[in-house]
Amino acid sequence: MHLLNGKIQHYAWGGTEFIPSLLSIPNPEQKPFAEYWLGTHSGGTARVRLNDNDFVLLSDLIQSDPVKYLGEEVDRNFKELPYLLKVLDVKDMLSIQVHPSKAEAEKGFDRENEAGIALNAHNRNYKDRNHKPEVMIALSDFWLLHGFSPLLPQILENSEWFSALSPVFESRGIGGLYQYVMELPQEGVDQLLAPLAEKIVPLYEAGSLQKSSPDFWAGRVLVNSKPVFKNLDRGIFSIYFFNIVQLSKGEGIFQAAGVPHAYMEGQNMELMSNSDNVLRAGLTPKYIDVPELLKHTVFEYTHPKVMQGVQRGNMKIFPCPVPDFIIYHYNLRAGQILEGRTTGPEIAIMMNGAGEWENEARIAVKKGDAVFLGANETYIVKAISDCEWYTAGVPVDML
Repeated sequence: MHLLNGKIQHYAWGGTEFIPSLLSIPNPEQKPFAEYWLGTHSGGTARVRLNDNDFVLLSDLIQSDPVKYLGEEVDRNFKELPYLLKVLDVKDMLSIQVHPSKAEAEKGFDRENEAGIALNAHNRNYKDRNHKPEVMIALSDFWLLHGFSPLLPQILENSEWFSALSPVFESRGIGGLYQYVMELPQEGVDQLLAPLAEKIVPLYEAGSLQKSSPDFWAGRVLVNSKPVFKNLDRGIFSIYFFNIVQLSKGEGIFQAAGVPHAYMEGQNMELMSNSDNVLRAGLTPKYIDVPELLKHTVFEYTHPKVMQGVQRGNMKIFPCPVPDFIIYHYNLRAGQILEGRTTGPEIAIMMNGAGEWENEARIAVKKGDAVFLGANETYIVKAISDCEWYTAGVPVDML
């Protein structure tokens, strides 16, 4: 059992307060703190705190004795820590994106390597050979886009902006419609979206739009990307074509390979396979590869399944339909004691309060601290104050 120092990612869309407050880090320059990574991905490996002065990469610690730290089943199936745990603070909307399947990620990674595209190149799609299914649990009121809306036919038919697209949808279906708007020349994008922009931008600036309306989020994109009436971002189509989902704190949602989505606002705990493969289609200054995204998108209606979790005593479980990861949410009142045993490698992060974690050692864990526990470890948590934490693990019974 060891304390961890994660990797902060200062992406431009991040907020300036939530993660610094969680980690007790001053931010006088108001830099964006978008993500806090806890895992072994090469894009930001966590460090294990051996003592006040000595650290080792979590990946190096695990590889020094994989069976000890991963357990036999996880080592045999994955050969590494199979997940990446993150804290996110979304101030501005993220890119419209899709994640590839495992088989397609392997093909794409090898193909870009053979083409000589550097791993850190701007035009690199595949950063690794892994798939990236993911689950998120809201830490605040959270808004996201998630899959194609079952109401898409009515949206097209009743919209003064998009009714001209109805014949495309009727003849070519969801995939044909989305390919059409994603490959439309910029002049055509502007012709469709400029009248919409001229109407909703004043409404957005006047504060008269509700977040449940796609007009609100399109207005935010337009205002944040001036000039607002030309060279318009085709990602705006997705805001109208996808489901707008609002999650309350403690609710979650799972996103499988091929489901198009985008986070729009709020803070969340995110757990995914150990991957950073993202195919983007708009609303971002990052590399956009529309043909590659279209190749991996599932073109079917999505009925969002909001996860409430399964309560078991002080623990709530959010099971996921993949063998790579599972996430738990714990709450203890001051003075309570929790006894546990890991089956595979676990990473926990304290979101509020403080406690003492004990196995062979005793570690004081306060808000913002993260802990790594190897496989088959028995431990005890004593709550010093009311405390709350999330733990990422591996559902070994699925292997």
